Order: sequence, then C-alpha cells, then structure tokens
Amino acid sequence: MAKNLNGQEKPKKEAKSEHHYDASAIQVLEGLEPVRRRPGMYIGTTGPDGLHHLITEIFDNSRDEAMNGYCNHIEIVLLPGNRVRVTDNGRGIPVDIHKQTKVSALETIMTVLHAGGKFGGEGTEYKVSGGLHGVGASVVNALSTYMKVVVHKDGAIYIQEYAKGKPKASVKKIGKTDKHGTIVTFEPDPEIFKEGIVFDFNSVVSHMRQQAYLVKGLRITAMDAREITEKIDDKEAFYFSELGIEAPSQSFCFEGGLLSLVKFYNQFQKPIHKNVFYVEKKATGVESVEIALQYVDDISSRIMAFANDIETPEGGTHVTGFKTSLTRSLNNYSRKNNLTKESEENFTGDDALEGLTAVISVKLREIQFEGQTKAKLGSVEARGAVEEVFGEAFGAFLEENPDDARAIISKVILALKARKAAKAAKDSILRKGALEGMTLPGKLADCQSKDASESEIIIVEGDSAGGTAKMGRDRKIQAILPLRGKILNIERARLDKMLESEMIKNIVVALGTAIGDTFDIEKLRYHKIIIATDADVDGAHITTLLLTLFYRYFRPLIDGGHICIAQPPLYKVKIGKEVHYFYTEEEKEAFFKKEKIADSEVAEVESTSEEIVEDEEIETKKGPKVSVQRYKGLGEMNADELWETTLDPARRMMKRVTVIDAQEADKTFDMLMGTDVPARKAFIQSNAKLANIDI
Repeated sequence: MAKNLNGQEKPKKEAKSEHHYDASAIQVLEGLEPVRRRPGMYIGTTGPDGLHHLITEIFDNSRDEAMNGYCNHIEIVLLPGNRVRVTDNGRGIPVDIHKQTKVSALETIMTVLHAGGKFGGEGTEYKVSGGLHGVGASVVNALSTYMKVVVHKDGAIYIQEYAKGKPKASVKKIGKTDKHGTIVTFEPDPEIFKEGIVFDFNSVVSHMRQQAYLVKGLRITAMDAREITEKIDDKEAFYFSELGIEAPSQSFCFEGGLLSLVKFYNQFQKPIHKNVFYVEKKATGVESVEIALQYVDDISSRIMAFANDIETPEGGTHVTGFKTSLTRSLNNYSRKNNLTKESEENFTGDDALEGLTAVISVKLREIQFEGQTKAKLGSVEARGAVEEVFGEAFGAFLEENPDDARAIISKVILALKARKAAKAAKDSILRKGALEGMTLPGKLADCQSKDASESEIIIVEGDSAGGTAKMGRDRKIQAILPLRGKILNIERARLDKMLESEMIKNIVVALGTAIGDTFDIEKLRYHKIIIATDADVDGAHITTLLLTLFYRYFRPLIDGGHICIAQPPLYKVKIGKEVHYFYTEEEKEAFFKKEKIADSEVAEVESTSEEIVEDEEIETKKGPKVSVQRYKGLGEMNADELWETTLDPARRMMKRVTVIDAQEADKTFDMLMGTDVPARKAFIQSNAKLANIDI
C-alpha cells in the first residue's frame, strides 16, 4: 500500500458501489423523448383506447376552433397504411417565426410540449378550449412514425413533415390557396402500440356523432378509406371527401344540440313525460352551463357529462352539482305540492336518478381536469354554477309543466319504494353472512384456493356440462357453477325481483361482492369469471342474459377485465392417434386442404364413445383413420377433452369482455333486451347476414 509523507499508509479510494447515487444518475429527457418513454402518462394506455385517443387529440384542436366560431366543418378519414387524416376549415396554425423558439410557430406546436394557443397568450382569442396542457398535437407527433401538417393560411399553402416527433425539414411554402384551415395526417408507431394498429371505424363515428351534438351547427364527416387502391395525392384536395371516392362515410350536423342528443339516447325508450327539459345559460365564473334531461320508463340512469366538449366519464364537479340540485329540486317540489307525506322520508340521489337520461355540458375559460386524459373535471366553480343555473331552471320547468312534474315525481316515488324493497331483499341474503362466503350455493363446486387473484369461477350451462366440468377442472383454482335453464332477463327487473331468482342469487353469493349500493369489488372471490355455454342459439341467449346482468349490476367487473367468455372448439378431428381441435369451420377446412384430405375420406362421429369411433373410422388413401366430431355442447365432451380444450389455462382460448363505447353498449342492451319490439326486429333484420346459424 502506498504511504504519505508522514509514512502513513494512504487509504484506498473506494470503488463506486452498485447503490452509489449522485448527479450522474439523474437523466434529463429532452424534446419529446419523455412521451416515447412513458406514453401512458399522456394517452392513458398503449392499447386500443390509447390508439383512438390520438385521433381525439388532433380532432380536439379542430373542435376548439369550431367552439370559438372559426370553423364549421371537420373531416376525419382513415387511410390505407394505418394513417389518419384530420381536416378543419379554421384559421390555420400560425407559420410565422416564434420569437422564443426561433422557429416556425407550426414547428413549435408540433414538437414542443406545453406549447399552444390556449394559455391566454396575446391574440389567441380562445374563450374556451379542451386543450389544457398544450401537449396534444406534440404527443401524437411523438408517437407517430410519420406526420404531415398542411396549413392553408393568408392565401398560401405551407407544409412540414415529421418522423417520431422530429421535423424532416423546415416549414415550406408550396403554393397558393383561397382556403383556410389545417390538415394533419399521422401514422401511429407500431413500436409504441404493440397490441396492433387497428382503428374501429364504428367507434370513431360514435364519438364524432356525439361531438356534433355538442357543437351546434358544426358538420363532422367521418370516412373509412382504408380499402381504396387508387393512388391519390391528398394535397390536391382540401377535404378528402371532395375527391369523389366511394368509401363508407357518415356526416353529422345538429342544430338542436343537447336536446337532440337526449332524444337520440332515448330512441329505444318510452318517455314518461312529454317535454324534454333544456337550459343554456352563462353563470359566475363559467362561460356556459347547458343541460338537457328526460325521464324514461326504465330502471337505469344515463348521465353523460362534458367540460369544454371533452367527455368526462368519471364525472367531476359539474356532475356533483347537478345531482345535488336535482335531488333538492324534486324534494322541494314534492313537499310543496303535497305529493309526498310529511312523515315520508326524502328522496335520495339514487331515487332521483332512476330512469333519467341527462346530458351536462359546461364551458369554462380556465379549466382543470384530473390527468391528461381529462376523464374527470376538477374546476371548483363548475359545481356552484351548475347548481345555480340548473336549480333555478328545473324548478321553473316543474312549475310550468305540472303534468310532466307529476309523472317525474311518481317515477321517483316508485324508485323510493323499490329501494326499500331491494334493501329488504339484500338484507335477507346478507343475513347469516351469506355474501361473506359462509353459506355458498349448494350447486357451486368451489375451488381449494382462497387467493382470489389465482381463482376463477366457470359458469356453465346445465347439470350435464357442470358434471363434466367438475371432473375435468383444476380443483385448486377452478370453481364450477352450473345454471339450470335461462336466468331472468334483468334489463327491466328491479333488484328485489332479481334477488327472487335462485340462479341470480347463487351468482351474487358466489361472487361475494354483494350487489347494488353495497357492491364491493374488494370482496370479489374470483378474479376471473368465465361464461362457458354451448355453441348454439340457446347458449348464445344465456351468454347475452349473463352479460346483461354483469353490465347493469357488476360493471366494475367488466371494466376491470374480470369477465371472459370461453371458446370451446367446434370440431375434434382424429387422424390415427393424432387429435386436432378446431374452433371454426374455416380452420378445419384449411387443415383438410393442407393435409389433402377429401370429404369422402372422413367419417362423422355423433358420440364421444371410443367404440363407436372405431366402428365409424375408415381408411384413407394414406392409411391413417380419419374421424370428425362436431361438438354442439360442452356436455358432449368427456372430462379430458373439456380440460384440454376449454379449461386448461395453458391451452384454452377465451375472449375478454370489454366495453369500448359505453353509450353504444347501453343503447344496444336497451334495444335487444328491452320492450321496443320494432327496434329489435329492425336490428335483427339488418344484421341477419352476420349471424352464425346452427342448423
């Protein structure tokens, strides 16, 4: 060891440990790199929802121009090669040099986070906007392999292209124009969206229809041009729909605003009062409060809420103000007009909401959302403004429309009585701790594990399938609950009537979450709930009834990804000692073609009995015996077959149930499971060709 001048040994210089932490460990991400590293922070998810959110972010910029009176037509086009084109006839993004960044304002907006025209800067003239953080366009740019922006402004056309958020060249002037507006084309990056880039045109159309209701007089066109084969230079056309291309498209423009939207949502419902309530008014600290509502003969409520035309599915201060004011107004009117007795209890918020369809829209200059995806409004002033505007207007509506008022109050009184009856029914189930898992249904063959995260319950159709499933399952993690026949259609059944159904009560008790206002997802006994029914019309009907139950009363289970549908095979093909399972007719036919097996060489088997199989098998030209069995129900499989094809987590195929568009799902359930026979008939007729009919 080396020594110092005093003859003492110098200490060794300590090597950096793996836990050493200093300034060198701090990373500084520049430009749009933070977006590519953590895309979920900006768009919520890199799955289908996040993919479609890219369209929303670009569309919102155009929609903000329309909200402020600078644009009246927006077009969204799905193009070949996973590209999306959004066009508006607004003022056009500024292209002059930005004094702070020293580059074009267009380049600044598209490549710099928190840069935009909605922060109250000079000359923005935005009274209200959905853009809060100034990150929308730049985030889409960062998450796209390619983006092109074409601006028509002040008689000239300007263009700039980008790759993964970086400009390929400076902004260029490419010609003259008599138009004004912005065209944004982008192609999402498959490195980011690893689940695949597949845009759902129906989802795009649904969102655009909704937005057209929210901005009176705005025309929105959606076109699916992904199948076009001719080569088109889209720079030549301002609106792609003007090129005369034959492709699916829909266009929306509504002058009625929220009034029209409520009527649209209630098109398959029976209104209980004639006049639709509507108010639009400015309030303290809020540019506009707009609300429309109507009660219908139903037990579900539908509340759609928007802030600066951004949907807020998780609600927020505006929804809280609305619910408070609604309940207070109904109680006040009922007491004042002696429609309820003094001794009777007040309506609760749940009573007031039953059967209600309402749309709430607020517009604010300074707006606060919770999170970049803007799912919940946090602006405090919105609550007071909604309470004030709605309370005054709805009170006047009830006074001026006494017939409507009495119909509404009668509906709410019925809800109050049903709530009491439902509570009594729930209490009877809760008695003796049934929902705590102490008294499980006798039909349930429970699993051994008490760990909900690894446990699954398989709901099967009939005792026969139940018996086979019990023998073939993994007893440690798989519970089996057989159903006898079809469960009650709960679409229009109140909770107390539902709980009179033994099968529904068994499902509620088995899940352990309780139901209604006592629902608690933390008490869920199985994190995977699998619906396994036969591949026929009756099986499909039972699946639909179960999905209706889960959607209406256990929605958090769907949102949490807990509900799945089993996909048992349709065919078992045996070639000698080899066994193959096929889930579709197409899979089986493709296999036969590949193996060069003719139909004449195949024996169809009607039973799983091996003796019969041996008798029915025949020799092919190649030698091995070939037999085909068509399964029509889970009960036709033996325990080993059921395990191999449907129960084994390592090999089975399942579909996870999701809800992409809650309003569309709600409308579909209303139509298919409700009382509007003509609407259901029209739906079946228009979709008949899509059905798989088992004859």
